[in-house]
Amino acid sequence: MTSDTAMYSAYASRDPRFDGVFYIGVTSTGVYCRPVCPAKTPKAPNCRFFDSAEAAEKASFRPCLRCRPELAPGNAPVDGAHRIAGMIAQRINEGPLESGVGMEQVARQFGRSSRQIRRVLQTQLGVSPIELIQTRRLLLAKQLLTETTLPITGVAFASGFASLRRFNDAFGARYGMPPGRFRKAADGASAEPTSPVSLTLQLTYRPPFDWAGMLAFLRARALAGVERVDEDAYLRTIRLGRHVGWVRVRHAPKRRALLVELPHSLTPVLPALLGRLRHVFDLTARPDVIAAQLEQDPLLEDVVRRNPGLRVPGAFDGFELAMRAILGQQVSVKAATTLAARVVDAFGELIESPHEGLTHLAPLPQRIAAATADGIARLGIVRARARSIIALAQAVASGRLTLGADNGPDATVEQLLALPGIGPWTAHYIAMRALRWPDAFPKEDMVLRNNLGGVTTAEADAMSQRWRPWRSYATLHLWQGKVPAGTGREQAHI
Repeated sequence: MTSDTAMYSAYASRDPRFDGVFYIGVTSTGVYCRPVCPAKTPKAPNCRFFDSAEAAEKASFRPCLRCRPELAPGNAPVDGAHRIAGMIAQRINEGPLESGVGMEQVARQFGRSSRQIRRVLQTQLGVSPIELIQTRRLLLAKQLLTETTLPITGVAFASGFASLRRFNDAFGARYGMPPGRFRKAADGASAEPTSPVSLTLQLTYRPPFDWAGMLAFLRARALAGVERVDEDAYLRTIRLGRHVGWVRVRHAPKRRALLVELPHSLTPVLPALLGRLRHVFDLTARPDVIAAQLEQDPLLEDVVRRNPGLRVPGAFDGFELAMRAILGQQVSVKAATTLAARVVDAFGELIESPHEGLTHLAPLPQRIAAATADGIARLGIVRARARSIIALAQAVASGRLTLGADNGPDATVEQLLALPGIGPWTAHYIAMRALRWPDAFPKEDMVLRNNLGGVTTAEADAMSQRWRPWRSYATLHLWQGKVPAGTGREQAHI
């Protein structure tokens, strides 16, 4: 992100993906803030932008007391308390809190002790890990009480409480009433009937939302056996830790929400599951802010207005997406989908589901890492790509490479480029979808450059500067534009 205009646009959107990437010094107050600061947005002429908190303080700005720049990811001790808090929650969602496994995993990942992690959370956020998880559990319980007819006991265990008594005590202490009375007082108009095998929750978004466009994109790239896209719904199998199941996602435009149906087998990992689905469907985006900037460019004005509410489809699993991206190099989307189906059939795990076509769990990186190039090449995959997929799997399985939405794009792209067979195009495509980076730009893409008038890679990069920090969205808009004849087999739309 190089221009003040791009950074001001990101600041105005309050998009959390830019938190820790830059800081804003406000000349009228002498305070510097994070891009997610809840204070009223100052006028652009009153803003100065800095790459670090240290640079802002060197320029004599003092830290904001509301957004607390010291808490920004990458700035607080041990690489940011907010990021640690999220990772703690994800780990504990996949195992019992009492075992301490989640805390120890996070501590090892950061090369610290669990005691140090607890001290960071207490110092930076003012809560202990137990208190942080308790809040997340209670908020989920409120949603379940409001949106489902799940019995109170079911709500307690689905929210992560070890017993009904603990749930009742915690809920009453926090909200001043027992869960049953809260449910009666809440407006249950949005509640979905809870069946013996599944329940339905909603994920809200800021309108507009191009649901048809989202489904079309996912349908063309669906992993056969793992994913299925119907006329009005997205379905897939799920593996989170030791918990497996499936989800079915539908659109409820009147509620400005997506309805997520899932089996009771996945309730122990609900926060992690819902968080990943928010990534898949790009639910935190501000389409109004993004479109307002992109429409200023005459090259994009028409296509942006024709596609209101466009989102950048994310990835439920980073390794799954990255493997699919490698398979899509230099072949059509249809051919890549065929190859991916063969990989799923050969390396995926069979699963039973009530939905036709959902037959496999996506292949684990550990299983691909143990494969041979010959074994993968027998599936009709070019040997060089087989070796690239194995190298990717080994990096992910060993923990050297993490492909999640919380990872910084620059360092991760560098790691990807160091792997055999992964160039800038593939790395930026992975950053765009798996890392959810809004400013990724695969400038080498032939279809993208053709739709810009047949420009060179350097010319495409220069043209894209005025779209920052929303180049990922500009890329999707350009891919949806009319593609000139003769480019059907170029590396586009992996």
